[in-house]
Amino acid sequence: MIQQIFAQNATKILESDESVIGLAVGGSWLSNEIDEFSDLDLILVTKEKRSTDKSKMLQYASLLGNLISAFTGEHVGEPRVLICLYDKPLLHVDIKFLTLDEFASRVENPILLIDRDNQLQQILDQTEAKFPYPDYQWIEDRFWTWMHYALLKIGRGEYLEALDFFGFLRMVVFGPLLHIKNKNLPRGVRKVESQLPAEDFNLLKGTIAEYNKTSLITALENAIALYKNLRIDLYTENIKQNKKAEDAVMQYLAKIKDSRSE
Repeated sequence: MIQQIFAQNATKILESDESVIGLAVGGSWLSNEIDEFSDLDLILVTKEKRSTDKSKMLQYASLLGNLISAFTGEHVGEPRVLICLYDKPLLHVDIKFLTLDEFASRVENPILLIDRDNQLQQILDQTEAKFPYPDYQWIEDRFWTWMHYALLKIGRGEYLEALDFFGFLRMVVFGPLLHIKNKNLPRGVRKVESQLPAEDFNLLKGTIAEYNKTSLITALENAIALYKNLRIDLYTENIKQNKKAEDAVMQYLAKIKDSRSE
C-alpha cells in the first residue's frame, strides 16, 4: 500500500533528525483497515513546539515527499494538524505536530515508527488513551430547539439550510449514538455503512431528505423517532428530559406539516 511505503520513507528521512523525538501512525492503520482510499495519519513529536509556526510545519512536510498542497486544521478544531496532499503517488497525509508533553493526551494508542530513547513508549505505558464520547445531557438540552430550528427553515422554504442541518445532526447526534448502541467508537458517521447493522443504517438513511417540504418533514419525523428510540436505549434516568420543549415542538411540527406546501 502507498500509505505504508510513505510511512517507511518518512521514518528513514526523520530518524536521523536530532530535533525529532518520535514518529507514530494512527487511524485506520491501527485496525488494519487501510485500502486504496485511506489517508495516512502521522504524529510527529519534536523537541521544540512546531505547531505554532506553519512555515516550520511545512519544512518538515516538504521533506517527506512531493508536497503539492498543505493547510492547517482549524476547520476541524485541530490547528496542530497539517493536512497535506502529496503527488506521485497522490496521497492525503495528516501530520499532527506535538511536543512530548502533548503526546500523552490522545484518543488512541498509535504505532511507533521512531521513538528516541524509548520516550514515547514510556508515555504510552504510563497514560491512557481516551476517545471523547458525547454528553447525553448536552444533546437532550439542545435537541428540541434544533428540531424547532429545522422546522423554521422548512416553513420558510429554506430547504438547503434544512438539508445541511440534517447532516449536522447525523454527524453530532445520530451517527455517534448509533455507533455507541452497537459498541463502536462514536466517530460521527464514519463507516456507518459497514459498522452498523442494516436495520440501524436504514433508520439513519431515513433522515436523508430530498429537496421538497414533504420529504424534509418525513426526514424530521424519522429523526425524532430515531432520537426517542436511542434515548430509550442509551440514556439513564439521570438524564433530565425537557418534556415542555418536546411537546411544544411536536405541536409546531403539526402546524408546519398542515400548512400549505411549497
